[in-house]
Formats: sequence, structure tokens, C-alpha cells
Amino acid sequence: MSDTELPEVEGETQLDEDDRLKPEFVRAVLDAVEDGNDEGARALVEPLHPADIADLFELTPEEDRGTLARAVADLLNGDVFAEMNDYVREQLIQALEPHQVADIASELDTDDAVAIIEDMDADEQRAVLRALDPDDRAAIEEALSYPEESAGRLMQRELIAVPEHWTVGDAIDFLRGHDELTTDFWEIFVVDERHKPVGTCQLSWILRTPRDIALADVMKREQTLIPVDMDQEEVALRFQKYALISAAVVDASGRLVGMVTVDDIVHIIQEEAGEDTLLLSGAGEGDINEPIRFTVRTRLTWLLINLPTAMLAATVVGLFDDRIARFAVLAQLMGIVSGMGGNAGTQTLAVVVRALATNQLTGSNTLRMIVRELRIAASNGTGLGLLVGAGAYLWFGNPGLAIVFALALFINNIVAGLVGVLVPVTLDRFNVDPAVASSVFVTTCTDSMGFFTFLGLAALWGLGG
Repeated sequence: MSDTELPEVEGETQLDEDDRLKPEFVRAVLDAVEDGNDEGARALVEPLHPADIADLFELTPEEDRGTLARAVADLLNGDVFAEMNDYVREQLIQALEPHQVADIASELDTDDAVAIIEDMDADEQRAVLRALDPDDRAAIEEALSYPEESAGRLMQRELIAVPEHWTVGDAIDFLRGHDELTTDFWEIFVVDERHKPVGTCQLSWILRTPRDIALADVMKREQTLIPVDMDQEEVALRFQKYALISAAVVDASGRLVGMVTVDDIVHIIQEEAGEDTLLLSGAGEGDINEPIRFTVRTRLTWLLINLPTAMLAATVVGLFDDRIARFAVLAQLMGIVSGMGGNAGTQTLAVVVRALATNQLTGSNTLRMIVRELRIAASNGTGLGLLVGAGAYLWFGNPGLAIVFALALFINNIVAGLVGVLVPVTLDRFNVDPAVASSVFVTTCTDSMGFFTFLGLAALWGLGG
């Protein structure tokens, strides 16, 4: 492809109305690379935002990413890698030399540099750390010493901290007189002589306050401090609850060691929201860039865990084989009872897991939540029971079967509502992630109880006897 054949790159013609790269644009870039027209490919990619360049690599087939990376190597800076999908980034990082990874990491804030380095093999990680300058290496090594998905991994160390005895003028002169200071911040932290945060000052306050006013007189003393070992999900909840833009991170002694900013929290909220949904279904991380062998292993493991629950349900059905054989319509209807119960349990489970994740459901309102879900289950069960009971009577003309069908559906809805609350709450009390294991227990209960209730009531009523 010649340069004259390349599509227009001015403006935003590369993106559709939803700000996604157009398929024809992606194809044009890959065609240019395939034809050896690296200059043309760079001309297409250069106007893109770093996040869009990251998207381009994610949309590129895995086997073509290395060739594309070599063609536009000068555009692959730290900002692009920071925006890139973890699996895609790991693949590209493996193709780079340690000093190249170190150069990229040195361009980034500490939190983004840690995100690039933390998933590397131990030997490669040490090689990259050796290639960094001492200050960057010390900061990253300290971050890596904290637990994964903690505030220590999430925080950045590039911040502005000033002593509490300074005036507004002192702070302004300090900010203007030191070129090495970070340029991306919304507030400065005020610390005491032990480097413990005592307040914050927004930039707008500093700009609008006379120079001779003491910072201690204008700073906000009430602040949300984040312990360095706090889980990132809890950090996100604090940002959401208190509408924070940034927050100080403190170590065990209360000293200021970093800050977390809202742009990092947006990613965390997105990750955690999707993670719980995927865990409920056993679909793993649900990332389309995840290697197939990892996806198969995760999903197969979950399916094997669910196999005993299916066998248990089959065992319950086996208890009533003779009755089912004499009255075959029971086999037609029992699947409806268990299936509707499973659907109701899944609805309750999704609500409760979300409530636990967002701290809406705590020990103080668990009983109220149970009563609420039982009322909902009873209402739904009554409506569904009346509907299916009437339908069964009209279809089969058997009043006993209609009553049993309606009662079984009602009871299984109650069971679904109860276990949909109790299972995740109980797991949470034992510090087990309710998103991981709840669905197995709920499915087991609704399937087994659905079959047992329907077939048991049918036996009591004398159906098929």
C-alpha cells in the first residue's frame, strides 16, 4: 500500500460514533505493516491517543502484534503500555529487552510502572529493576513488597507534601522553583515534622489565597487516610462514598508514603464490577485476550465442581423413579420447578453479592435483607404458582397435579430467596469471597429442593400411585 492510498488521519475519522477504532482503519494499519510500509503505518497510528493505540494492539491478532510493535516502536511509550490490556502488554513486554522495559517504566508514575513489572517472571523482573536508576528501583521494589491489589500497589509516590508551618507564598514558590516535582496533582498534602499528614489544600484554595496566610489556616484538616495494606476494592468504596479526587496513603506508623488518585479508582471499579459477575458464572476473568489454555482450565474446573450438584439432583429424582414411570407428566413439569427456582436464586444472589461488595449489606441489616427477600420470593412464588397451576389444570385437566405444581413452585421460590441471601452472607462471614462459591450452593439447593418438593408433594397427593 502506498502513502497515497492510506486513509485520511486528520480529525477523528479513525473512530466511530462510540469512540471505537473503525474496522477499516485497523485493517489499513495491518495492511501497511504487512506490505512493509512501516512509515505509512506510523502515519496512521501517530495521531491516536495512547488509549486508542493500546486498543489497536488489542484488536490486532496475537500473531501480528509483534510485527506491528516493531513497525511503530517509536510510538510505544509508557502511556500506551499503561493503557494496555494486561495479557497484551505481557506479550509485548516479553519481546523487549530489560533495558527497554526499564526505559518505559521510568516514564511512568510508580503505580503504572508496578503494573507493568509485577507480572513478569522473577528473573526478568530482577533484570529490569537492575536497569532502573536507584530512586525508581527503590520505589518500585517497595511497592512490590506490598500485597497484590492493595493500596500499596495502587498508590503513586509522586506527590506534593509541604510542612504545616509554611505560608501560601512559601508553597507557591516551592511549586514554581522545583522543576523535578510532579505536574499531575489536584491538591497538596500538609505534613508535620514526622511526615504525618495533618491536612490538605486544593490548588484552587492556594491560587485564591493571599501569600502571607498560613497553610494551617486554610487547609482542610478532615481527610480520608488510606492504610497502605487496604484492599483496592475497599479503597474504591471510600472514594465513592466520600467523593474523593485523591487521598493520602499512610504506612503502619501513620507516615505519608503515597497517594491514590481517582483515575486509578475508575479502573478498579470497572475491574471489580466485572470480576464478581464473572466469578458467579465460573467464567474466570472473562478477558478475550486471555490464553485459551487458562480459560479452559478455569471453566473446566468450575464445571467439574458443579458436577456433584447435578449428581445430587439426579439422586433425588431417582428416589421417585417408580412414580415418574407411572405418571410421566411429572418428568415434564419437575424441570420447570427447579429451573424457575434456580432463576429466582440467581436474581437474589446477584443482588446480595453486589450489596456485600458495596458495603450496603452489613451485620446490622442482614435480618432486614432476609425478610425483604423472603417477601419478594413469596410474592413472586404466589404469582407464578397461580399462573402455572391454572395452566396445568387447563392443559392436563387434573386439579391435584395443578395444586402440587403450584405449591412446589411457591416453596422452591421461598427456598431460592432464603439461600440466595444466607449462602453469600455466610461465606462472607468466614472471609470467603461470596462471588466465587455462592452459585454452586444456590444451584444445588434450588435444583435438589425443586425436585424433592415437587415429587414429594406428588407422592403425598397420591399422583401416579
